[in-house]
Amino acid sequence: MSYNASIAVFCGGRPGVDPSFSVAAAELGRGIAKLGFRLVYGGGGAGIMGALAEAALMAGGDVVGVIPEFFMMRESVNRRCTELIVTPNMHLRKRRMFDIADAFVAMPGGLGTLDETFEMLTSRQLGLHDKPILICDVAGSAAPLLDAISDLTRMGFVAAPERLFEAFPSIDALLTRLPAIWPQGLLEAP
Repeated sequence: MSYNASIAVFCGGRPGVDPSFSVAAAELGRGIAKLGFRLVYGGGGAGIMGALAEAALMAGGDVVGVIPEFFMMRESVNRRCTELIVTPNMHLRKRRMFDIADAFVAMPGGLGTLDETFEMLTSRQLGLHDKPILICDVAGSAAPLLDAISDLTRMGFVAAPERLFEAFPSIDALLTRLPAIWPQGLLEAP
């Protein structure tokens, strides 16, 4: 079965301290490509981003990198992307990724990853979109985020978090769920 959906993945431009972060990113990139989904990500060529994109490309997948213009000089850019979109700033990068994506996956990363993830969560909570948000807890990396959301819910600031996102303990579990998110046949290519 072939799919025509785009999956935006938010993740770190650095590798982090645990090698399993990059291993999981590569597994996710390969899985997205093998499922026939298009990968949309931040356009970086290093760290977790680089592992994700390279694995998707090596598996024959389509990869769209969306990178702000000022990062073109500051960071490693993956020029092997199927499509590289350069935006004037971070805000438009997030907007462009949102417009292209049919679903979002949060992987290990830093402040930028949290910013992107929280913007999608906030927009969904406000009813501005209903695109699926999947959070992968690679080696406990998502525990602080999940704990923060749980604490905010307990304090009465977040209602029904189970409607905002799904959390997964592994890449295998996430990849099993991904094609089942949409109604049967909705994403089948003609």
